[in-house]
Amino acid sequence: MTSIDSLAMFSSAGAAWAAAVAAVAAAVLAAWAYNLLVRDRNLVREGWSGVDVQLKRRHDLIPNLVEAVRAYASHERATLEAVAALRVAEEGADPMSREEGERRVTEGLKRLFAVAEAYPDLKASADFLDLQKRLADVEDQLQMARRYYNGAVRIYNIRVESFPSNLVAGLAGFRPGDFFEVESATEREAPRV
Repeated sequence: MTSIDSLAMFSSAGAAWAAAVAAVAAAVLAAWAYNLLVRDRNLVREGWSGVDVQLKRRHDLIPNLVEAVRAYASHERATLEAVAALRVAEEGADPMSREEGERRVTEGLKRLFAVAEAYPDLKASADFLDLQKRLADVEDQLQMARRYYNGAVRIYNIRVESFPSNLVAGLAGFRPGDFFEVESATEREAPRV
């Protein structure tokens, strides 16, 4: 065997090793990107769960608020029934359709508190004041949960759209998430309590 034959054999063996190392490195990178995508998707789900919990707390307060106002304002029946109906309609909705429904619930709560403004005895009622305080707390918690959710969606979307993890995301079926947004400045306001 000549030195040229040895060199050719060594060269082809080196190329095979280099290809094997490159394949292993690509597989490790793909597994790492996949695991990060799974982690970020689960953080998005966790974030939505937090929003959902706060929406549930908010919805649980609505019947109490409606009843408190109803005792003082029986002739405002249409407003009271509309707010109660909005609450029920939103309970089983999926995350993205909840956005529009929650906007309507916020508008309904604003109308409910506008009705309450006309009744000084109601505004002074300890039960009503407690309900208002609890609703304000829920609105604060809801805002924090929305921020967390949107932050998790942002991180996840960056990973889904950035190279090289976007290659893995496309192959594995990861799609960008939707932010929980409000449409206008008036909808961004919490109901006045």
